[in-house]
Amino acid sequence: MAKTIKIVKQNGILLNKEIAAERLESMLSMLSNGEYSLTISRIVKKRTLDQNRLMWLRYACIEKETETPKEDVHDYYCMKFLSRKTVINGIEQTITSGTSKLSTLGMKDFLDKVQADALTEFGIKLPDPGDLYWKEFEEYYKHFI
Repeated sequence: MAKTIKIVKQNGILLNKEIAAERLESMLSMLSNGEYSLTISRIVKKRTLDQNRLMWLRYACIEKETETPKEDVHDYYCMKFLSRKTVINGIEQTITSGTSKLSTLGMKDFLDKVQADALTEFGIKLPDPGDLYWKEFEEYYKHFI
């Protein structure tokens, strides 16, 4: 049975080092004889609701400016930025993922690409939540998502 110990490191410092060490020592002492493997993996957080909302606000803006339904805008950007080639049964296929399984970092990268593409391809400047005119943008487009 696998056991988990959460380890948090910030600014190069382990925040819960003593607790993690005690739990690890306790777990190791309970093992029966045999060979074991210890794996440390980074916890990956899924995209946030705020990121998802930002995406749909941006799609609503693109929809209003281009008269393309926001669902089609979503599919377009997923195809453009989340597609990959694979071979299935000897035939090359294009697989397109959605955004629901992206990590917070993956979603940030996707949103940055959408923002840059909207500006270069459509001439649409999509603001970030920290921008000066963000509130006006959000107030206007929230009615269209």
